[in-house]
Amino acid sequence: MRIGLLGCGNVGAAVVRLLDRNRDEIARRAGCRLEIARVAVRDPARARDVPLDRSRFTADPMAVIDDPEVDIVCELIGGDEPAGSLILAAFERDKPVVTANKELLANRGRELFDASDAKGLDLYFEAAVGGGIPLIRPVKESLTGERIRRVTGIVNGTTNHILTRMSEEGISFAEALAQAQRLGYAEADPSADVEGHDAAAKCAILASIAFNARVTAPDVFREGIDRVTPEDIAFAERLGYVVKLLAIAELDEDERIAVRVHPAMIPSAHPLAAVRDAFNAVFVEGDAVGELMFYGRGAGGEPTATAVIGDLVTVARHRLADTRGVGCTCFHERTIRPMAEMTGQYYLLLRVEDRPGVLAEIASVFGRNRVSIKSVWQEGTGKDAQLVFITHRAREGAFQRTMEELRAVPAVEEIRSVLRVEAEE
Repeated sequence: MRIGLLGCGNVGAAVVRLLDRNRDEIARRAGCRLEIARVAVRDPARARDVPLDRSRFTADPMAVIDDPEVDIVCELIGGDEPAGSLILAAFERDKPVVTANKELLANRGRELFDASDAKGLDLYFEAAVGGGIPLIRPVKESLTGERIRRVTGIVNGTTNHILTRMSEEGISFAEALAQAQRLGYAEADPSADVEGHDAAAKCAILASIAFNARVTAPDVFREGIDRVTPEDIAFAERLGYVVKLLAIAELDEDERIAVRVHPAMIPSAHPLAAVRDAFNAVFVEGDAVGELMFYGRGAGGEPTATAVIGDLVTVARHRLADTRGVGCTCFHERTIRPMAEMTGQYYLLLRVEDRPGVLAEIASVFGRNRVSIKSVWQEGTGKDAQLVFITHRAREGAFQRTMEELRAVPAVEEIRSVLRVEAEE
């Protein structure tokens, strides 16, 4: 079975090397030998550390798709275009596709699956979420008989590494980011990771699969980690929490989907609290199965390549049997629950005037908006006076109104930090 590879970067090169290194074992599992026939790259003349003759490289991705010897197209370019058009072109030529493109699937999944379903072709994407963690197919196929209610995950290795360093070394966000960049965990432009865009795309994909309804990246409420401070990390530890960037997808009692990505305090006893550095983990909760956790390396060339090759083997088997796997499972039309209607607990850090009556003034604002205070204490005195609040569960909209009103209270000099608390009361 001959594969046309679009892109030969970190993941693509790892796919080529693993297919060569494990070729006999893979052939026995697939029922045929998998061979890279053509590879599309920007610069075919550049030297690459892959066991592949330079004659197989081309700068024209359509030459790969049009090649009659290519049986399966593997898209590892990333981004929206030209990746989207190339995948659609592969379907038009009756060629199934394996991709790791989370951005494309999270924004144009309906279009791509409509095209693959119309042709009766496979579109597999295990590597799009969680790198080497087997996640997509267990949720999509193994849990077909389950009613999944909630998915909570750490799905971005860069931000988890940064927050781990902040927690364990007491350093600032800027220092931890610089360290991650030196180690190769963060890009020169880290915005897709630290602002939550990457995690939001993955959250949309997981929600679509878990709840059998189309969710796109713009549906996901998103906050990044760039405002998390060492002070927040320290207060969290004192309270028995750990700060993580979470992707959360829930199906509420009205069958609406709630999707959000934001930093949050979680109990230090929660399994996700122990997920360190660049590792990923996804916690799935269902009516019958209870709680499941999928854990492993969520990024990196070889871990991600193992997921890609797993898909290539599955698709190759289907080609040999003249069949296809499960297509799009988004058969429900569900609405997205507005963030303002979600409920949760909150941590709030205020810099305030140090004088009698300040706490009463602030508490009255919470009371007017029906946000109940669970605990409060003062840190520091004089110019360093701060108040730390943990609320009971409240509506997001009510809490945001509370924040707006607090900004107008003269005694509140600064709203220093706000974090959500994901815990059972």
